[in-house]
Amino acid sequence: MGERSKSKGWCGWFIVLVVAALVAVVIVISIRKKSDHSDKAAPVPGPPGAIDKEYSDALKLAMQFFDIQKSGKLENNKISWRGNSALQDGSEAKLDLSKGMYDAGDHIKFGFPMAFTATVLSWAILEYGDQMDVVDQLEPAQDSLKWITDYLINAHPSENVLYIQVGDPEADHKCWERPENMKEKRPLTQVNTSARGTEVAAETAAAMASASLVFKTSDSSYSDTLLKHAKQLFNFADKYRGSYSVSIPAVQTYYNSTGYGDELLWAASWLYHATGDQAYLKYTVQNGKAFANWGSPTWFSWDNKLAGTQVLLSRVSFFGGKGISNSENSGLQMYRKTAEAVMCGLLPKSPTATISRTHSKLLLKCYLIWMIMHTFPFSFSISCLVFQ
Repeated sequence: MGERSKSKGWCGWFIVLVVAALVAVVIVISIRKKSDHSDKAAPVPGPPGAIDKEYSDALKLAMQFFDIQKSGKLENNKISWRGNSALQDGSEAKLDLSKGMYDAGDHIKFGFPMAFTATVLSWAILEYGDQMDVVDQLEPAQDSLKWITDYLINAHPSENVLYIQVGDPEADHKCWERPENMKEKRPLTQVNTSARGTEVAAETAAAMASASLVFKTSDSSYSDTLLKHAKQLFNFADKYRGSYSVSIPAVQTYYNSTGYGDELLWAASWLYHATGDQAYLKYTVQNGKAFANWGSPTWFSWDNKLAGTQVLLSRVSFFGGKGISNSENSGLQMYRKTAEAVMCGLLPKSPTATISRTHSKLLLKCYLIWMIMHTFPFSFSISCLVFQ
């Protein structure tokens, strides 16, 4: 049952992110092929041209996945067969944890993958929000992101406490039912200074920091609140290091963590982009040797954020930054080289490609599409390689 749940949960979140990324990227590539005859790619996506209706409809369906997964009192409900559910979640701790999203077909709220979903959704909005806006999907994406971050804010009632799960997975998986009808108890699970959970606290910090950028201009007060929580969570994660899979062995059956170093780098990277504080950039460089696994490309997933961190920090390497020392620049170059190695390891005809990384053509394309979506200014040149 545990393996089934783990697989189902992982696939549920991963598939929707891949579909959304696929549609967004194809729209961008189509537009550029029609309107951009220059060999030089713009550093930031410009206003889109003609939109293919099929791709627009596909993106809309992908965004509806988030509406379907929503818990709590549904506002402006767009899904006729969904209703209010889990309205008492968090009540035993005098918290409102009714929002958030269910994990795939389950009724459990797993904070680790949910926070990762918020981070990647934020990144997609930051990179391609203008294209999403043209097809009327930017607002739905922002609404879904806020539905998650509202929950995450409430799940962090004090600096060193984070509620990371609502519900009993074992009881939940014994009963298949609509969330509107569930009667099972909804126990809460938390990490704190005793039951440590660096990876889930750091991932939640990354979610808050990235989302603060999404709402920075539209709701500055909310953005400030997110950033405050992000900083506190990062400090908590770093000061009280320990894996939640060790502190809370029950989570190993569902979203087991293989390490927390990648989440610390991931969170620090997002905090640097959100604040411009040089201390966070220094953190990624100083802790790179211990956690970054430079020179060894990895997959990007809810459990391993190294590839995403390498790409995110490559932006600083490309565009430069104020006050970056020579040693910091050297560290950033290591992140950039590893990000390039990720690409080379995935391209089928590359000398460094491996059978394990190229055995599935579909998986390869989906992963490259995601990486292309979040990598510029060299995104256009790689797009040509993939889509020609």
